[in-house]
Amino acid sequence: MQPDHGIHTVDTGFHRPAFDAAYLRVQDGRAAFIDCGLNSSVPRLLAALAEQGLAAESVEWLILTHVHLDHAGGAGQLMQALPNARLLVHPRGAPHMIDPSKLVAGASAVYGADEVARTYGKILPVPAERVVEATDNFELSLGGCRLRCLDAPGHARHHIVIFDEANRCFFTGDTFGLSYRELDGPRGIYILPTTTPVQFDPEALKASIRRMLSFDPQAIYLTHYGRVAPPAPLAAALIEQIDAMVEVAGRHAGLVGEARHAALSQDLAALYVERAAAASCPLPAAEVLALLSIDIELNAQGLGVWMDRRERE
Repeated sequence: MQPDHGIHTVDTGFHRPAFDAAYLRVQDGRAAFIDCGLNSSVPRLLAALAEQGLAAESVEWLILTHVHLDHAGGAGQLMQALPNARLLVHPRGAPHMIDPSKLVAGASAVYGADEVARTYGKILPVPAERVVEATDNFELSLGGCRLRCLDAPGHARHHIVIFDEANRCFFTGDTFGLSYRELDGPRGIYILPTTTPVQFDPEALKASIRRMLSFDPQAIYLTHYGRVAPPAPLAAALIEQIDAMVEVAGRHAGLVGEARHAALSQDLAALYVERAAAASCPLPAAEVLALLSIDIELNAQGLGVWMDRRERE
């Protein structure tokens, strides 16, 4: 049963079950999607809408936390199915929804063009007249419920988080890290930061997490994956691990290329296994590493990009 009113978690089907979520927020017959997954996720989102007895015409907004493809790849296709919806996105992300060519090029640089085409399909543009820019503190009303968007850099410079005032919760995309339910143990929830390339900024990320806490939220809705609570100890764990990951990067400042990436990956893997054990995660170390393999790879890449950027500054 959903613990908060009008919030429905939709598994987008990306990669594996319970890996990538979108959210359907319903209030008095009006609806909004928050993030949307891939093109292949669109039928799942429309099915979730139908399960609530709602037609596509009832959707007023598609809100994107940011435009990384696991969050926004299906936006163009979904918007074609939602005749009355507007797309809400950070001002830095808006141009990439209207013309996704640079977005696709950036993803291809990280994952490879063939993998992007195979996984995400053709990324469709959204007409400019249907795109609204979510500046800091932008507010909208959904069936009388107020949703407030905050600028939330650190994971990406084009990231917002959405505060649901009625439920006193945040939809956080990747700013509040990731937490897979398989890692939950008797001491609670294990959470870790995500430093996916190319815009990781540790100080900005910590500031965004602290700003969210200032709203005294009762729960956090992660794209990866689901509802987590209480927020305060999870935020403390995230901030501690951000500092630990920066320390890992500092150990390998003298390395370059593949040698540095291998060293970062190895040390991040050790860090995450250690933290999982401290949280009494029920999985053995090998299964923790298998579950986090994609995240270790991407976090190591993101740390490397951040290190290179600091060298140039």
